[in-house]
Amino acid sequence: MKIPRSPYDRLVNVMGLCSLGGTTVWLLAVWRQIADRIPVHYDFRGHVDRMASKGSLWVLMAVGWVMFLALSVVEHFPQIWNTGVQVTPKNQERVYRTLKNMLGTLKLIIAVLFSYLVFQSAFGGNLPPQFLSLFLLVTLGSLAFFLVRLIRLK
Repeated sequence: MKIPRSPYDRLVNVMGLCSLGGTTVWLLAVWRQIADRIPVHYDFRGHVDRMASKGSLWVLMAVGWVMFLALSVVEHFPQIWNTGVQVTPKNQERVYRTLKNMLGTLKLIIAVLFSYLVFQSAFGGNLPPQFLSLFLLVTLGSLAFFLVRLIRLK
């Protein structure tokens, strides 16, 4: 089944691409000003607990891009999605639309997360203490929202 793109799909894709693309361009533009050693790992409170070379920023960007692009590919093959509910001809369009919106939202969260982590590492600072809680709340909250919607479609 081909699921047509909705305005929401377009919006989250453009925002995700702008986030990752803008961060990539920014990284290229300021590369020489970034310190040779940058934070690459943080503890639960957001404090830096490991440093590495600034080249690791490219690894972080690559992981962000790979995850975004992989989810973009998966988005085009609804037949491989584990819907969690029985898909019938009556609910098929709504179930797949809900899951496509969930994937788009997850792509945007990932793009913004990786962009934020690149900026934060490049500037060499600690993460805010509430970062992990906020990240988990946004990610798991959005997944819960879409899963509840999906179950209601059953």
